[in-house]
Formats: sequence, structure tokens, C-alpha cells
Amino acid sequence: MTREEYSTIAPTIPHQPGCYKYYNSAGELLYVGKAKDLRKRVSSYFNKGAANYKTTKLVIEISKIEYTVTDSEHDAFLLENSLIKHYQPRYNIDLKDDKTYPFIVIKNEPFPRVFVTRRVIKDGSEYLGPYTGVGRVRDLLSIVRMLIPLRTCNLNLSQNQIQKGKYKVCLEYHLGNCNGPCEGLQTEDDYQEKLMQVRHILKGNTSEVKKYLIKQMNEYASQLEFEKAEIYKKKINDLELYNGRSTVVNPRLGDVDVVSMIDDGQYAYVNYMMVINGNVIYTKNLKVEKKIEEEASDVLSIVYDSFRETFNSTTSEVITPFTIDVSSELIKLTIPQKGDKKKLLELSEKNVAIFKDEDKRRASLLLSTKSENDHIVVVEELQDLLQLPEPPIHIECFDNSNFQGAYPVSAMVCFKNGVPSKKDYRHYHIKTVKGINDFASMSEVVYRRYKKLLDENLPLPQLVIIDGGKGQLSAAMESIEQLGLTGRMTVIGLAKREESIFFPGDTEPLQLAFDNPAHLLIRYIRDEVHRFGITFHRKIRSKGSIKNELEDIPGIGNKLANELLKEFRSVKNIKGLTVRELTRILGQKKAQVVWDYFNQDKEND
Repeated sequence: MTREEYSTIAPTIPHQPGCYKYYNSAGELLYVGKAKDLRKRVSSYFNKGAANYKTTKLVIEISKIEYTVTDSEHDAFLLENSLIKHYQPRYNIDLKDDKTYPFIVIKNEPFPRVFVTRRVIKDGSEYLGPYTGVGRVRDLLSIVRMLIPLRTCNLNLSQNQIQKGKYKVCLEYHLGNCNGPCEGLQTEDDYQEKLMQVRHILKGNTSEVKKYLIKQMNEYASQLEFEKAEIYKKKINDLELYNGRSTVVNPRLGDVDVVSMIDDGQYAYVNYMMVINGNVIYTKNLKVEKKIEEEASDVLSIVYDSFRETFNSTTSEVITPFTIDVSSELIKLTIPQKGDKKKLLELSEKNVAIFKDEDKRRASLLLSTKSENDHIVVVEELQDLLQLPEPPIHIECFDNSNFQGAYPVSAMVCFKNGVPSKKDYRHYHIKTVKGINDFASMSEVVYRRYKKLLDENLPLPQLVIIDGGKGQLSAAMESIEQLGLTGRMTVIGLAKREESIFFPGDTEPLQLAFDNPAHLLIRYIRDEVHRFGITFHRKIRSKGSIKNELEDIPGIGNKLANELLKEFRSVKNIKGLTVRELTRILGQKKAQVVWDYFNQDKEND
């Protein structure tokens, strides 16, 4: 749209707050914006030369302008936000984030477990988070398990099962990490009271936890159980040490959000921190590409609102370097000049500056491919998704291969630190199984692989992937149990079609998001074992190291057998041929030999 074309519609746009929408000639929504004065804001696009090429390009593409009047600039911000999220116009900043953030879940079950997950399931469980990094989650769970004894097993602790006496306490009970609900040594009410303390820790309310621990210590001391009282005294010291590490400002500040931004014209770099009781609970950096010229306050308003929604912030105050719009008029906006709030803002600005410099450094070095650290991050995400006790730095994957129901072989690939370790790849000829039996073949190669590692005192993998469903997984587990390796490494099955993950004994599979980085790693490993196995299979077939039934016929070698199979597709089809049909390929003499071989039983009838 030219300036002259706009001038004809400009008088129809009111001097009121609201949202405006730009469309192209095809009716595509290009951009949504808000304004305190609609006519002044829209006119600014046409009455001055745009310094930004993308803005100039937008103006040229505009064919139609629509607007919606609101009662206030705040309402205009809310409407703009809603429209951007719904339509995702091409020229508005893109806030999509494909990262799956970790949560801490309190499972909906008797004597609930507490663990980290990236899958939010509507099963009645309580999910706390999301958290911006798995490292923060590990720190939280570490302090939780240090202070509050909870079960970590997967047992079904229904009252019926406990009353039947089906379970016995494990090592965790004897170490003091669990109070033994499996044997009825802990009541549900007592367990729920401890879960309440867990919630306080995860929400940053450690003062309540300290009161609880002091109460427990005093109770044991009054009963002259000084050893138990000493345990709680140590827990109190651990909690104070944790507070000393995590508190960065005066705890009396309460709950606040902090945002800061650096704008270099093309990109906006934003840092967000959620502070609860003086503790920085979350911190997140984000790089946003600016599609057109936009005010820094407009960009930060949209980004902060997105962060607030993503991380379920309920704080009533946000600390910013300049005025921005917020989603609720009840949220207090603070631009600090000194004091603890100013220190918090400076901390956020320091983090966003480091983030920007690191991004520029990586770009200058053309680091477009994943670094070693990136691979480790994916491995850690895989640990979280599968709830493994340690990162699967060493992964091995097995697959069987055969050709038209014949020639069984197996292959194993090895990944270390998230990348292939090709020197550790292995091929296997099936030795003990007669005919085609995938389950027995899988059992054989898994046994041979880990028997060798045990005999040579070599390290075991943290994760073993069996390419196949429940049958192959069960066959592999038979060998694992026979070798006494149960519990020393995690073994999972990967269903071929649905790409579902099975754990031994599970009735329902785990389904990961298709584009999840950890799932992509598993698929990459699966594709690599397929490639490696098929290459081996073709190689030994081409060398003639695999025989078929035709080669047992006198005078018929590998070359003629392959010609017959190529022409007639299968041994079954060849058995039904006449001598004359065989003569075309073999000649009369050998055709008669082949026919006699397959029909000698008929002649003897």
C-alpha cells in the first residue's frame, strides 16, 4: 500500500486505543499491533521512511487494514496478545519454543512417588514447574531426598497389597531414605504430611520446612531418642546450607518476576527470572528475531507475558528496566533505582549480556552443528524421559535381520556421549538357533555380548535398546537375568511401527513426542542398527557364505541357485516347475536333476 492509498482511509481510523491488523492481497494476516492512538500508530508506518528493510517490505505488502477499538491501552495489549497467539502472523515475533521443559510430578497413587518428567499426563497427578533446566530439577530433588524420606520404588502400594504382606523393605529403608510403607511401617497420613513439606521446598517456602524439621527434632529429643534428633539437626543444617547457596537477595522481598532485554536491531535477547522468597527458582534466556521495527517495550511486553504463562507465574510484581504492558492491572510494575531490587535487575542484565555474547561468538565461529555439550544435553533429556538413575552415556542397541524368512544374523551398535562409537559395533552369526526364531536369536546375541563384557571386565552400558516389541524384550531379559545383570543396566524394547517404548513387565508403552530431541536420538540409534545389520547381511550373502536349499542339490552351486531364485522368486515356486520350465534356465541335464530332487518322494509312492 502506498502513502497516497493510505491517505484515503486514514481519516476513518479513530484516535482511540485498540488493535490494528494488516492483510495482503490474498487475505493473509501479516501483522497485529496495538496502539494508544490507532490513527497515529498506523500513520507512522506510512508517513516516515522505515529504517528496517523488513518493515518497508511489510508496508508494500499491505492491501487491507482492519482495527478493533478497546476501552484502554491495557485491553489493547490483551487483545493483541490473543490475536498473535491464535493467528501467528508472519511479521510478528515468533515465540514458539519446541523445548519440552521438565516438571516434578507428585504421582496420583497410594504413597505417591516424586520424580522428574517431561510428559504431563491428565491422570490426577500434581505437576510442579515447568523448570527451565534439568540441573535445577536435580538440585531440588537432591535436597528433597536429603531432607524428606520418600519411597522411590515402583511397587503398587495399595492397602490390599500391603495387608497381604506381599512386599519387604529394601535397602533404602535400612539407609533411612524411606520409612517402609510397603510393609505398613508408615501410615498414609504421615506420608502425606511429608509430601506437604516437599511441596514447600519445591515452591521455595523453606521456612515452613525448617519449622517442621525443628518440631521433629524436639519431639525425638524430648523422648530421649538423641540419635534420631541428631539426624534432624543435620537435616536442618543441610537446609540452611541450601538456602545459603540459593538466596541471592533479601528473602523479605517476597515473590517477584524479573525481566531484562538487549535489543541489537535484528534480534532481541531476553532474560527472565522467577524469584520466590528471595530464591531464584527459574531463569530462562530467549533470543527473538524481530520481523519488523518494533519498540523495545512492545517486544519485552509480549515475551514477558509468554514467560509468565509458560512458567505459571502468580507473582504480583515484575521488575523491569523500562515500562512495559502486563497481562493484569493487578501486577505491580517496578523500575528500581537502588537497593535489592536494583541488584536483582542487574543480575538479570548480566545474564542476558553473557547470553548475547555467547550467541554472537557461536555465530561467528559458524557453529551450526551440535557441539559435544549439545549431545550431552540430549542424553540428559533421555535420562529424564526414561527416569534412568544416571545419564545413559553408553547406549547399545540390538537388531535381528533376515531375508525372506532366511539367513538370520544380528547386529549391535554402540553410542557414547550421544554419538556413534563405531569401533564398538558388532556383527553376529546366529550359532545355536535352528531356523528363523527372532526371540531365540535375540536371546543368544544378548547373552554372548554381555557374557564377553563380564569375562573381560569391560564396562556395561547404562541403557540397552532392543529393536522389537515385548517378545524380543522378554527374550533379551532372559539372558540378562541368566547372567545376573538385572538392575545393573536399563533394558527397553522399541516397537517397530509405533515407535513405542516398552519396559520389562509394563503393559502400556511409553510414547514420546515425535519431535522430542531424546526421541530423535533413539530413532537415530534404531536407524543406525538397521543400516549396520542390513549392510552386513548383504555382504555375507554376496560372498556366498549363506546357503539355501537349492545349493544342497548336486551340481547346483551358488550362481545357479541365485539365478533360479531371481527368476522364480522362491524355492516353493521352483518345486512346482516342470522339467521343461527348468530347462530354460539350467539346461536339460541339470533341470532333470533339480526336478528329480524335489519329486523323488512322488516317484517312490
